[in-house]
Amino acid sequence: MSPPDHRPDGQRLLVPLYVHPDADPEAWAALEAAAPRLHGVVLNVADGPGSRPDPAFGAVAERLRGAGVRLLGYVDTGYGHRPPRAVVGDIRRHRRWYGVDGVFLDQTAAQAAHLPHYRRLVMLARALGARTAVLNPGTHPDPGYARVADLLVTFEGTWDTYRSATVPPWTADHPPARFCHLVYGVPTGHAAHVARTAGDRGAGVHCAVPGEGANPWRSAPWVHGEPLPTGPAGPRPAPADSRPGTDGSGARPGAGDVLSGADGSGLAPGRPPHPRSAR
Repeated sequence: MSPPDHRPDGQRLLVPLYVHPDADPEAWAALEAAAPRLHGVVLNVADGPGSRPDPAFGAVAERLRGAGVRLLGYVDTGYGHRPPRAVVGDIRRHRRWYGVDGVFLDQTAAQAAHLPHYRRLVMLARALGARTAVLNPGTHPDPGYARVADLLVTFEGTWDTYRSATVPPWTADHPPARFCHLVYGVPTGHAAHVARTAGDRGAGVHCAVPGEGANPWRSAPWVHGEPLPTGPAGPRPAPADSRPGTDGSGARPGAGDVLSGADGSGLAPGRPPHPRSAR
């Protein structure tokens, strides 16, 4: 079950932040401050939990949990071709090392033939204590996937692609809280547009980031259209009419308006072909 939504527009933010806490502590602090807006945060140490616990990720996980944020462990499923044993091993390590609440199963297949495989993965994840299962095919898959996941990422790609994307009729059979759109390369001042568009297309969860390149998720999301400052008094909301810039490198220019996210591989246009991690 998703936490109650206190936003008037019904939108909540799922944030994949794939940057090491030591490399950008302000980005992680901004998420902690934005806790009431968040559906969850994806932890991705090294295209998964990594080979050993990372104290820096352990510390940010503890702080985010203390702020009431749902944590999702990143697990690559290889579009249905990664062995279940390897997937379950990653889920177990995420739970043991970082105390995640759920799983973010990335590179999910979209075809009906793979549905039994993903039903099994979600069942195994729940048996290991995952309360939330997110599947990310990055595009609209066979409708059966909406009955497997708690949250289904049906778009991951660039702002330019998102503007002309379409939604199949079957999505109207499910509540908006079951769908997420992740959009990157979002220009300054357009994050609110992403939020409205996601809502109009029946997705109650989204993320919009300015990042581009091989790992656009190194960027913190837009919040109120400009970076969310941090300091001795803690982060504070930024004026809605501010207009920060971005250097286009994928490095964080600041936190922002809304959250969205990626493209595809072979399944969704423009998506980087391999998982992106903090390392």
